[in-house]
Amino acid sequence: MHKSLSEALEIAVKTDPGMVRGHNEDAVFANPHLGLAILADGMGGYNAGEVASGMATTLLSGEIEEGLILKGAWEVEPDGEPYANALLRERIATANSAIYHAAQSQPQYAGMGTTLVLALFADNVVTVAHIGDSRLYRLRGEEFVRVTRDHSLLQEQLDSGMLTPEQARLSMNKNLVTRALGVDPEVEPEIRSYPVLPGDIFLLCSDGLNDMVEDEEIGLTLQTLSANLELAATQLIQMANDNGGRDNVSVILVKVLRDFAAPRGWWSRFLAWLK
Repeated sequence: MHKSLSEALEIAVKTDPGMVRGHNEDAVFANPHLGLAILADGMGGYNAGEVASGMATTLLSGEIEEGLILKGAWEVEPDGEPYANALLRERIATANSAIYHAAQSQPQYAGMGTTLVLALFADNVVTVAHIGDSRLYRLRGEEFVRVTRDHSLLQEQLDSGMLTPEQARLSMNKNLVTRALGVDPEVEPEIRSYPVLPGDIFLLCSDGLNDMVEDEEIGLTLQTLSANLELAATQLIQMANDNGGRDNVSVILVKVLRDFAAPRGWWSRFLAWLK
C-alpha cells in the first residue's frame, strides 16, 4: 500500500552564517509531504545574494507544489519524459527568469544570482536538479558518494587534468561557478534521476560545508550519527565552523525510512490524494 511521503522520509534542515560572514546568503526549504528539498547559495553585492537565494527557494517550492497537484511526479509525459524532469526544468526556467529580471530592473540587485541543488522524491526514485557548486551526496551503508558534479572553474580544471585533487584543495578559485540561477536570461540545470533504497541518507549542502570539511569526514559523521539526523546536521555545521567557517554553511539531510512506491491506477491515486 502507498504510504504518505512524510512517513517514508525524515528530513533535517540547518543553516548558519558561519564564523566570518555578517549575514547568511544561503536559503533552504524542505517539505517531507511533497518529498522536496531545495538549497540555494546566493551571490551578489550587499544583500543581493540573499534576495536571489530567497527568491529561488520561495518560487520553486510554490511552483513545484502547484505542479504536483496536477500530476504525480512519477508519471510520464506524452513524449516519454518523466514528469518530474519536465516539471523541474520548466519551474527552474521560470525562477531563473524572475531572478534575472529583478536583477536587470533594480540597480541594487545587478548581477545577483544563486546556486541551486534540489531533490524531488517519488516512487522510490530521487530526481536531482543542480546549477553551480552546491552539492548532493548519498550515504548508502558505508558507501558515501558525491552525486552531483560542480559547475565550476575548479571542476573544469580537474576534469581537464590541469590540476590534481591535491592542488584543487589549495586552489584560490574554489568559488568561481560556471553556471548560476538568475545571472543569464536562460540557464541549463543538470537533471538526473537515481533509484532510492530504505536506509539511504541524502545530504544537500552549500560549499560552506565541503570547502571546510573533507568528504571523508562528512561521510564518517553521517555514518556515526545516522540514527539522529538533527544531531548529524548540527555536527556538520559545527565542524565547518571549527575549521574556520569562512562561508555560510547549510545542510539538508533526507533519510529514507521505507519504500514509497507510487500508487498505480486512477482509483489508487484518488485514494492517495484523499489522504
